[in-house]
Amino acid sequence: MHDWFPDHKVIFAPMQLWPIDFAIDWKWRVLADRRSRVLAWQYKGVPQLKRFCRKHAVPFQYVEDGFIRSIALGAHAAPPMSLAFDAQDMYFNANVPTDLEDLLATYDFDSDTVLMERARKCIERQLAAGLSKYNQGERVSVEAIYGAKTKRRILVIGQVERDASIQYGSIKKYSNNDLVWIAVRENPNAQIIYKPHPEVLQGTADAMSDPDAVRGAALVLDMDISLSDALQTIDHVYTITSLAGFESLLRGIKVTALGCPFYSGWGVTDDRQPNKRRGRKLTAEQIFAAAYILYPRYFDPVQKEPIEIERALDILSQMRALQPRPDQLPAKEDDPLEDLVIRLSERLQATKKRKRLQP
Repeated sequence: MHDWFPDHKVIFAPMQLWPIDFAIDWKWRVLADRRSRVLAWQYKGVPQLKRFCRKHAVPFQYVEDGFIRSIALGAHAAPPMSLAFDAQDMYFNANVPTDLEDLLATYDFDSDTVLMERARKCIERQLAAGLSKYNQGERVSVEAIYGAKTKRRILVIGQVERDASIQYGSIKKYSNNDLVWIAVRENPNAQIIYKPHPEVLQGTADAMSDPDAVRGAALVLDMDISLSDALQTIDHVYTITSLAGFESLLRGIKVTALGCPFYSGWGVTDDRQPNKRRGRKLTAEQIFAAAYILYPRYFDPVQKEPIEIERALDILSQMRALQPRPDQLPAKEDDPLEDLVIRLSERLQATKKRKRLQP
C-alpha cells in the first residue's frame, strides 16, 4: 500500500482492533492531521469506523482487490495490480448502494464512445490472452478432461463458501454442493462439470461441502485449471456470486446467478435474487466499462507507478507467458512469483535500453 500512495504517510492499524483501543489510540491520530484519509480493507475496521469518519468529515473508502489482479492468488501474497476504492460500501454487498452500482445505474455509456471502444478492445485483449482475475491455473486441453462433447455442458463455479461476497451478496446461503444439485435438476440431459475454487484446491481455504458428495452427478475438476480453459465448450454457467460468472458473460455464455453479484440485475444474467435498485438494461460491455475501467485503479508492481487497464493487461500477458510449466517450477524454497517479477523487470529494462539506443 505504501507504493500506491507514495506522497502519503501510510499507517497500518491492527487488523484485530477493539473499539476501546480505537477510541484511545487511533481517533486522535486521524483527527490530528486535516489531510488524513481512512481506508478499510473490506469490513476489517472497527464497526464505528465509517460513522466516525463521516461525523468528522474524514474521507473514508473501503478497499478490495480489483477484477484483474495478479498471476497468483491473494492468499499467496501476490501483489495486486488493481484495487477498487468505494466510499459507500463493498461492491459485493447487494444489500446497500455502492459506488460501482451507482456507476452502472447512472453513467451515460451511449454518449461515451471513447470509453466503449476502450472496453471492447480490452475485452478482446483479455479473452485473447486468456486472462482472468488471478491467472494461476494450469493451461490445459479441456477435451482431454471433459471428453468429446455429445450434449450441452454446464459449468458450476465453486467459491470459498465463507467468502464475504456470498455472505453479503446472497440472501440464501447456498453451499457449492447445493449449486451443483440445482444445476443437475435444471439440466437433466446435460454434462455437469464442477470447478472448485482455486483456494480450496490449493489448500489455502477450507471447503464447507465435500466435492466427493457430488461426483456421481458431476465431473469434478480436481486440478486447478485456468478459468479461460475451463470455459471452453461450455454452454451455461451456474454461480452464486463469483466473478467467473461475469467473465463467462464476456464470452457469450449464459449465466445463472443464485445470489446478487455486481453484474446481475442489469438484464444480462438469469437472476434468482432480484434487486429493486437495479432495473436498467445494460450490455456486458457496458458493465465491463464501469467495473474494469471507471471503477478501479491500476498499478504496475514492477515499475511501481499508476497505470491504465491496457498496460495492466500487457503486463499480465507477459507474466503469464513467462510463467513456468509445472515441470519447470523451482525448488520449494524458491519463490516462483518473485522470479517472475525479476524476469519481467529485466525484460522491461532491456526494452527501454534498446529504445534509448535507437537513432
